[in-house]
Amino acid sequence: MKRSMLAIAAGFIGTAAMAQDLPQANSDWFTAGQERLQAELAKAPNTNTAKNVVILIADGNGVGTNYATRMFMGQKAGGFGDDHVMHHETFPSLGLVKTYNVNSQTPDSAGTGTAMMSGVKTDIGVLGVNANVDRGDCSTLPGNEVANASEVFTEMGKEVGIVSTARITHATPGAAYAHSVDRNFAATLPEGCDTQKTIAEQLVDAMYEGRVDVAMGGGRRNFITGDMTDNEGDSGNREDGRNLIAEAQENGVAYAWNTDTAGQLPTDGSTPILGIFEDSHMSYEADRGDEPSLSEMTEIALRNLQAKAGDDGFFMQVEAGRVDHAHHGNNLARTVTDGAEFVRTIEMVDEMTNDEDTLLIVTADHEHSFALNGYCGRGSDILGLCMGINNQGVEHTDEPLLGADGKPYTVGMYTNGSSSVLLEQPGGEYFGSRPVVTNEEAQDIDYVQQALVPRSSESHSAEDVAVYAKGPFAHLFEGTLE
Repeated sequence: MKRSMLAIAAGFIGTAAMAQDLPQANSDWFTAGQERLQAELAKAPNTNTAKNVVILIADGNGVGTNYATRMFMGQKAGGFGDDHVMHHETFPSLGLVKTYNVNSQTPDSAGTGTAMMSGVKTDIGVLGVNANVDRGDCSTLPGNEVANASEVFTEMGKEVGIVSTARITHATPGAAYAHSVDRNFAATLPEGCDTQKTIAEQLVDAMYEGRVDVAMGGGRRNFITGDMTDNEGDSGNREDGRNLIAEAQENGVAYAWNTDTAGQLPTDGSTPILGIFEDSHMSYEADRGDEPSLSEMTEIALRNLQAKAGDDGFFMQVEAGRVDHAHHGNNLARTVTDGAEFVRTIEMVDEMTNDEDTLLIVTADHEHSFALNGYCGRGSDILGLCMGINNQGVEHTDEPLLGADGKPYTVGMYTNGSSSVLLEQPGGEYFGSRPVVTNEEAQDIDYVQQALVPRSSESHSAEDVAVYAKGPFAHLFEGTLE
């Protein structure tokens, strides 16, 4: 919906009749603002009790990344992109969330995941614990655990589901069920660590205990040992001789490892479900083969939770984990392709639930060091070159803008990463000059946007992320939040 802040403000400082006397009264933008004003005035808070809670997290999807996905989806639909409205952008409540960890200005997904899943900020790199632990030191764990989502919602009598395109033992999903002094303790522990189990063990234990009813994602290597092979012939990382997948099946857990077996899973909530579809992280949506998509996994999980929970309700965490990974590789095309699948998943969940009893929360755990260049004309491809502004029309001039070095530049770039234009010289110093890129090259799925500071992997950034909400008490998700 087009929105005019002036048109909305005018409704409060004068009468509607006065607004209609303005010379812009017939402007589409101005009338859309008036319509938005009436819609806002008609809104009433939903103060029902939420039976169900679904939090959908696109890892690394800060405000800038959200804009890039909006542009991508809108341009794919044949428009300019910037006026496109993604499904979660229609939600009635919106806020900004600070993302820092207790000991880090720039956060990681373990610290932010713990904050979202427990309500407690903590250090970078730890799961389900407070900031009194020393990362990696198992002796500091006892007494510093915090109740996570699987524990809180199970205690309330609700079913719990977790879906991710990352490894299911990774930071964001792990924060929902695990307690670990290091997010990397997925398959093995340091010698002498006897205060906790590996994160993979904690997941299957949670399933046996009824704290997690559905878990779907990647990461089979963390459930089997190095002398074992999984369904696709890959060996594992465990060193304890255990095959946690086989043990789970022996304990009555339904297991799936590809598209076909996922389609055979029950949807009636009759049994716990474990779906692990890759050795490591699941494939990017642009490369997906014999594995379900984020929306397909989410539908299976949601149907089972709804069937089993009944009137008692459920909690579900859904993570688009590979948005983050594509950013780390400076690859904007895969970032927004996974982002678009995330938006499709949000819309599907909204359609399958009822606003009267289900609180939907859409957010991110952090942003990335991703930047948008100016001054691009309208309709410049978000994956392509920044084109000139057309002063005689709306759409860009189709002529690339040039930097002071006489070379074109893309709409999106990164402040750091492996695609730095500064290259290491034999003496160890860094010098560089931006290579020339064509629009066609920039639009390729494998193109990595140019970056400045050289790093082996592009980094997270510290700015706020948005949170969108609808359903019971969604109006509390407004303002600037911790």
